[in-house]
Amino acid sequence: MSSSIYDLKVMINPVRGGQKPDYFSRPEAEKVLRFHQTVPSYRPTPLVALEELAGKIGVGGIYIKDESERFGLNAFKALGGTYAMARILGRKLGLPEDKLDFGYLSSLEARNKAGAFTFVTATDGNHGRGVAWGAAQLGQKAVVYLPRGTARPRVDAILETGSEAVVTDMNYDDTVRLAMQKADENGWYLVQDSAWEGYTEVPAWVMQGYMTMIYEALEQVNEKGLKPPTHIFLQAGVGSMPAAVLGFLVNDPAIEQIKAVILEPHNAACIYHSAAHKDGKRHAVKGDLQTIMAGLACGEPNLIAWDILRDFSYAFVSLEDYFAARGMRVLGHPVGSDPRIISGESGAVGAGLLTLLMEKPELEPVKDQLGFDEGSRVLVLNTEGDTDPGNYIDVTWNGKYSLPNGRELTYHLD
Repeated sequence: MSSSIYDLKVMINPVRGGQKPDYFSRPEAEKVLRFHQTVPSYRPTPLVALEELAGKIGVGGIYIKDESERFGLNAFKALGGTYAMARILGRKLGLPEDKLDFGYLSSLEARNKAGAFTFVTATDGNHGRGVAWGAAQLGQKAVVYLPRGTARPRVDAILETGSEAVVTDMNYDDTVRLAMQKADENGWYLVQDSAWEGYTEVPAWVMQGYMTMIYEALEQVNEKGLKPPTHIFLQAGVGSMPAAVLGFLVNDPAIEQIKAVILEPHNAACIYHSAAHKDGKRHAVKGDLQTIMAGLACGEPNLIAWDILRDFSYAFVSLEDYFAARGMRVLGHPVGSDPRIISGESGAVGAGLLTLLMEKPELEPVKDQLGFDEGSRVLVLNTEGDTDPGNYIDVTWNGKYSLPNGRELTYHLD
C-alpha cells in the first residue's frame, strides 16, 4: 500500500455554489463546436450505453463517451489545442471567434497573411500530441516538452506529426515552466492547458475546446432516448477538462444537478489536496507524481479550473492506480453483448471505481455518500485509448496493477 495509507480517499464538498462561469455557457460551447465541425476529420465520438454491465453491478445506466476515436489521435486533448491555436491565428488575422474556420486557417492564403508560428507546450503525452497534430494540420510548427519517464510510444506519436519532442529530466510541473521559458526566449506561442497568474487567456481557450465533448455527449443521450445522467466522473490532472465540463453543466438549469465526482491518483491529487485544506485556495503536490495515470500526473491546479471545481464539484476522490487498471480490464472484457472499449489508464479510472463501489461490501459507506444506487445513471468520459500499448497489454493480459490479494479495500471518508 502507498504512503497514503488508504486505497481510496473521498471528500464530499461541504459548500457548493458560486458565480457560474459564463465562459463555459452553451452559446460559447456552440461556437466551439461550429469550429470543430470545420476540421476535416471531425465527427462526434461514440456514446455507448453498457446495459449489461449496469445490470450486473446494480445501477440504472452506464454511459461511456469514447474519446479514443477523436480525430484518429486516441484521446480527446486535440479539442483544446486546436481551438486555442485557431484563436491565436484568428486574432492575428483579425477574424472574430464565431468566424473561425479550420480550412481557411490552414490555407496558403491564411499562412501567408499570418506568417510562420511555432507553438510550444509541455505535456504528459495526449495534450502535446494534439498540439503537434493541430500545428501540422495548420501548416505551422510545434515543439513539445515531456517530463521524465514518459512512455516511448507517447513520444513517438508526437514525432510522427513532424514536430519536435524533448523529454526532460523534470516532473510535469517543472517541464511546464521550461516550456514557458522557451516560449519567452524564442518568441514562440505557449499553448498550455494550465493557467497561472499572468497566463489565463490561452488556457481558457484550451478549456473551452473541451466543451465539444460534453456537448456531444448530452446530445447523444437525448438522441438515443436515454435517461439523463445523475452522476459524472471527471478525471483531473491540472483540472482543465473537468472544470470545462462542469462549467458547462452548471450553466444549464436542466442538467446542473448532475453530481460531478472528481478523480485523481494519490500521488498527484492536487485538486483533492487543495480541497482538503478547506481554505478555498490552491495547494500544490510536490515530488515525482508517479502514477500509471500519466495524463493525470500533475501537481499544480489550473488557476481558472480550481475556482470552478471548488465551487461546483459534488465530491473529490483520490485513489490508487489499481482502480484505473481495474477499469481497463472491465471495459476491455465486456459483459454479454456490451461492446468492447479500449481504454487507457487515465480514461478507465471512472469505470474501475464505479464497479468496485458497487461490488465491494466494505465500500458501501462510500457508495452511499456518493449517492449510487439502482437508479443511478453514470456518465464516464473515456478520455484516452491505449496510448501506451505495452502497458495496456501488461494490464489487460497479464494482470499488472491488480487489486491487493487477501484484504478488504480501505477508505477515508471526509
